[in-house]
Amino acid sequence: MFGIWANLRRRGILGINARNRAYVMRQNPRHRYPLVDDKLKTKRLALEAGIAVPELYGVLTTEHDLSGLGRLLAPHPEFVIKPAHGSGGSGVLVIDGRRKDLFVKPDGRGLSLDEVKYHASNILSGIYSLGGVPDRAMIEYRVRVDPILDPVSYQGVPDIRLLVYRGVPAMAMVRLPTRLSDGKANLHQGAVGVGIDIATGQTLQGVWQNRMMTEHPDFGAPLAGLAIPNWPRLLELGARCFELTGLGYLGVDIVLDRRHGPLLLELNARPGLAIQIANRQGLITRLDTIDKHTFVHTTPADRVVWAVERFGIAQS
Repeated sequence: MFGIWANLRRRGILGINARNRAYVMRQNPRHRYPLVDDKLKTKRLALEAGIAVPELYGVLTTEHDLSGLGRLLAPHPEFVIKPAHGSGGSGVLVIDGRRKDLFVKPDGRGLSLDEVKYHASNILSGIYSLGGVPDRAMIEYRVRVDPILDPVSYQGVPDIRLLVYRGVPAMAMVRLPTRLSDGKANLHQGAVGVGIDIATGQTLQGVWQNRMMTEHPDFGAPLAGLAIPNWPRLLELGARCFELTGLGYLGVDIVLDRRHGPLLLELNARPGLAIQIANRQGLITRLDTIDKHTFVHTTPADRVVWAVERFGIAQS
């Protein structure tokens, strides 16, 4: 691992202090943070802009709302409950179906309605929210994995992280759920991060628990060589989030649903830096390349073409 980090330093690896000082603080106006820190605001903003998101079934705002939760869930055998101000996948409850009076999780465990209410009550109390403040519980469509990613996903739904700088997709990876991550696409909880070639949408090598990986740790399936569907459309969706939020340094998380295609899941004003390890490339060189160019009156599609021409593997 030391050799990998040494190589990344030579390739212009970006550290967290430099990220905060040179990019987050300079490119992200503080008053814009609520647009991405509140998932409800993000969802409504995206819908107004015509960007597809998982369907919202309902929102719980007070303990009183819990009394009607059974009626709200009745038409939906599958759903997700999540905190509006959560981070890192904390507090997300995925229900995969019904078994008699139980709500069944992806691992087969069944929860009673009272247990689901208890989880929603914890969300409302702020247990999972940024800063521990009282929160709202969102109930939304349960995304189904695109078939191409199913062989490398343990129970949960992978997501694609685009790092978008000044409206330009600079780097990308897909985060794959594992048994260790309990089906969540969160690297800190044990998901696998796999780099993606910006030019082609082809997956590269992966990183898992600070180890370079060529196969999924649970299935032994190869990580490299998967072609992400709708890649140009996905890149343009990410680039559009610059105009959507006014944030110049942005993490865009997208899921690939087998029925609806790319869906915007959430946005992050302080995206992590593990994307560099997954790609075996430092960010500094790419961000410097973007800074040397003036993007005046360009469209998201223009910026995607520009990024593809410069940041593909053949150009690295």
